[in-house]
Amino acid sequence: MKAPIRESSGSPVRPSNGVLQPLGISDVTIIGGYWAQRRNVNRLRSIPHCLEWETSVGSIDNFAKAAAGVDAGGRAGREFSDSDVYKLIEAMAWQSACAFDSLLEGQISKLASQIAAAQQPDGYLNTHFGQPGQPGRYTDFEWGHELYCYGHLFQAAVARLAAGQDDTLVGVARRAADHVCDEFGDDGRVAICGHPEVEAGLAELGRALGRADYIEQARLFIARRGNGLLAPIEWGQEYFQDDQPVRDATVFRGHAVRAGYLASGAIDVAIETGDSQLLAAVRAQYDRTLARRTYITGGMGSRHTGESFGDDFELPPDRAYCETCAAIGSVMVAWRLLLATGDESYADVIERTLYNAIAASPSESGDAFFYANPLQVRTPTREPGPREVCLRAESGSRAAWFTVPCCPPNVARMLASLPAYVATTEGNRLRLHQFTPGEIVARRPGGDELRLSVATEYPNDGRVTVTVVTATGDWSLALRVPGWASVKLTGLRRDGRLAVADGRCKPGDVFVMDIDMEPRLTYPDPRIDAVRGCVAVERGPLVLCLESANSSDGPIGDFRLDSTVTPTALGDGAFVAGRSVSPPDEGWPYLGGVPKSEGKAVAAQLIPYHRWGNRGPSAMRVWLPLA
Repeated sequence: MKAPIRESSGSPVRPSNGVLQPLGISDVTIIGGYWAQRRNVNRLRSIPHCLEWETSVGSIDNFAKAAAGVDAGGRAGREFSDSDVYKLIEAMAWQSACAFDSLLEGQISKLASQIAAAQQPDGYLNTHFGQPGQPGRYTDFEWGHELYCYGHLFQAAVARLAAGQDDTLVGVARRAADHVCDEFGDDGRVAICGHPEVEAGLAELGRALGRADYIEQARLFIARRGNGLLAPIEWGQEYFQDDQPVRDATVFRGHAVRAGYLASGAIDVAIETGDSQLLAAVRAQYDRTLARRTYITGGMGSRHTGESFGDDFELPPDRAYCETCAAIGSVMVAWRLLLATGDESYADVIERTLYNAIAASPSESGDAFFYANPLQVRTPTREPGPREVCLRAESGSRAAWFTVPCCPPNVARMLASLPAYVATTEGNRLRLHQFTPGEIVARRPGGDELRLSVATEYPNDGRVTVTVVTATGDWSLALRVPGWASVKLTGLRRDGRLAVADGRCKPGDVFVMDIDMEPRLTYPDPRIDAVRGCVAVERGPLVLCLESANSSDGPIGDFRLDSTVTPTALGDGAFVAGRSVSPPDEGWPYLGGVPKSEGKAVAAQLIPYHRWGNRGPSAMRVWLPLA
């Protein structure tokens, strides 16, 4: 199969308006450094790993069974397993869009043909409903996930279109989207899905294909939510975000993944319909969620019950759920708000979430994943076997696969599409939001082009050097200044949250930003009861942690950090001073006075949170009690 010829490529989110416009997926090439290594593992290990598992557990074969009209007893997996196949295809599509890959193209074509064979003449497509012996179509909006699965199908189709491939999968998505509009439009069923996702998928596909009716259907789904269309459940209507209309909510609540996906769709609808009130409402909800219901890693969801947000400042480190998919949902929201508003604080959120909440999930080998991401594990847990399917809520050891395997292919599609989140344009100015070595090209109508080379060892080192390779037209440049950082600039000047280059970029221009990467102590808001009296250590964008594999002075729960001693950088981690305090093993644990045991002086080595658990089961904590 030949690579498509195109001047520029698409991206995961391509709004019709906003302060910033994204570059195409192939306009940014990540070369070397942290993310190139992670993306290479994703390409060579994680994507094939997901394909092998989805084949072995039967998720892919479900489409062949549906095409043959096989009885429901032969179907494998959960009711939403179709979505995992669509996410895998999306990961493959973004990877091939970045650098054409004939092997991936062949795999996509084969999967698309299997999916197309299972699609009904009216466009309906689902392997769990509608076949002989199965539940009827649209008989379970609370838990059926039919519309949710369509959303992931639509996003996979957008990835194909971004690569210049209007192929079988895109045709399947068109027919499915037409079916959804016919079934749930103004004259159709007044219903919503228990798991939001179709809203963002419809909006993205509508933009990619120029179909206003798809965007209108997304608007209808957003408008209907919050009116009690879903049946009550034990966790309340907020689990589905069906307890109040989207524009009336004040904060994210309920199931954390559902909340992020719904907000993403609402932002898309607001942008495409010019609904500034809806955009402002969702932005305020997200800002409040960041301020009161988000972990230092960028993770979201503090309750295992309902995989949900807790109340404001309810952020326990050891019981944190922080589902990997919720972190990806948060990046989806932050990226849309960054494009809409130009506010670089959302790029900070993306950076924090990528380097910590998302990067922690896959193992360094790319073939095992965390589903939940707690910030403290008190005792090492059992390491699952390489062919063991684990429960999703297990934490402390990565697993190859899960009974609900949403996270592995979600991580794969996130890493495959990562170049699209690096830079944007604002008129004739290019903005660099994420720092990774590579090459960037930006184009404007009329042929004006800017090519940049970026050199950096970030996050191990804070120097970011940008060299102008070619520049035709009146281009300028701006770099994000991280909100946590102090910087030194060469050839740039500080303008709020940006380091800007004055004047027109010329070939050979070199701009340098040196970011202070010394380890720093971070104190929690005193309203976060669970970590009051504790401190975290950060270095650059990385949250650090104490892992038992690095501790030789007793249990890590006995360590108390000395905040009077400045942490010392050690590679991408740090050394900190403190004391090892061993409380009595026996007796009543509540005392009549302040404990006076000071323990012995020790030093502890901290590592990036995203690297913990790669040397086998271990104990770990991010928040360290003060001495």
